[in-house]
Amino acid sequence: MSNCNFGFKDLLVWQKSLNFANEVIKTTESLNSQKKHFRLIEQIEASSASVAQNIAEGKGRYSPKEFKQFLYYSRGSLYETITVLNLFYLRNWITRETLVELEMKADEIGKMLNGLINSLK
Repeated sequence: MSNCNFGFKDLLVWQKSLNFANEVIKTTESLNSQKKHFRLIEQIEASSASVAQNIAEGKGRYSPKEFKQFLYYSRGSLYETITVLNLFYLRNWITRETLVELEMKADEIGKMLNGLINSLK
């Protein structure tokens, strides 16, 4: 890790979002699919990474109003990720256990995002 000071790295929701993206990407690397649907895989990797990316970008705007807007984008990306995970489950590409585990992590992140959104004026 570097010694650079990026304020978003201190946010627990950013840390959890980054770990969530890592878990989703690990999941895509072991999908139980005969035919790889690369567009869906790329989409879920992008949407899961976008959760933390939008938190970071919003924090870098130095305006509470803009930060709040990027937190909304982050929450949207989180919901998008969960939708694709549910599709993967319906296609039997991931197990119910994997879906539940990732949804629980996403739920925690969503609650944290909502709390942060509500704390901004």
